[in-house]
Amino acid sequence: MSVSTNPAAVTRIVPAVVFDVRRPQRMIERSAFVYRRTWMVLVSGFFEPLFYLLSIRIGLSALIGDVETGGRLVPYDQFVAPGLMAASAMNGAVFDSTMNVFFKIKHSKLYDSVLATPLSAGDVAVGEITFAVIRGALYSTAFMLTMWAMGMVSSPWILMAVPACVLIGFAFASLGMALTTYMRSWEDFEYVPALTLPLFLFSATFYPLSQYGDYAWIVQFSPLYHGVELVRAANLGEWDPTIFAHVGVLVGLTVVAMTVAARRIESLLLR
Repeated sequence: MSVSTNPAAVTRIVPAVVFDVRRPQRMIERSAFVYRRTWMVLVSGFFEPLFYLLSIRIGLSALIGDVETGGRLVPYDQFVAPGLMAASAMNGAVFDSTMNVFFKIKHSKLYDSVLATPLSAGDVAVGEITFAVIRGALYSTAFMLTMWAMGMVSSPWILMAVPACVLIGFAFASLGMALTTYMRSWEDFEYVPALTLPLFLFSATFYPLSQYGDYAWIVQFSPLYHGVELVRAANLGEWDPTIFAHVGVLVGLTVVAMTVAARRIESLLLR
């Protein structure tokens, strides 16, 4: 039995954007033009890392002292700051890929117009997700610079924290967009913080994995945990083979969720 190599057949499984990376750029350009008129919304996001890190430096760090991680003791603010950076990438990606996408699907009907052009559902999904990631990368860079200015950086490898946050952004933006296609009304968005808050609190963000005791294996099911470990490794400058596992989880989640998002948009708007 022969196997078809026709791109049209393959795109039933993966988004069509794999074969033409130029078309999602149109969605990114549109979002950039929109933010030219609402730039204060974009700029306001840069204040979040400052408030987060100030609260850690002024309060908790002095109370808790040093924490053991990676076989050495580090100040608590240097331990928590990478976790907050990863969580910030998650929150930004989820916000952009849920409420904004839902508004465009249900109210402005933007995607109905877009799909009347040569752009496909895969192009829409990848374009919207990529812009959410670009916005998150800007905030992650601001977070990293704030950490450096406040003396919370342990290694020059911290520069790798931004690509790690981009990967986190792709995973959660893809997942957020896929889940948004199943939402029926604004009331369904109550489930978003119900999902993200436990991830924020229980992904080794504030405590080493060893502190979870017998429940440590449950923490490792959290996608954010794998992102936190990547960013923390970058800040400490300590890499080991488990990094590949963390990257693999986030990449796998991105591919699956992005494919689901593209298929769902197509089924919702082209049926």
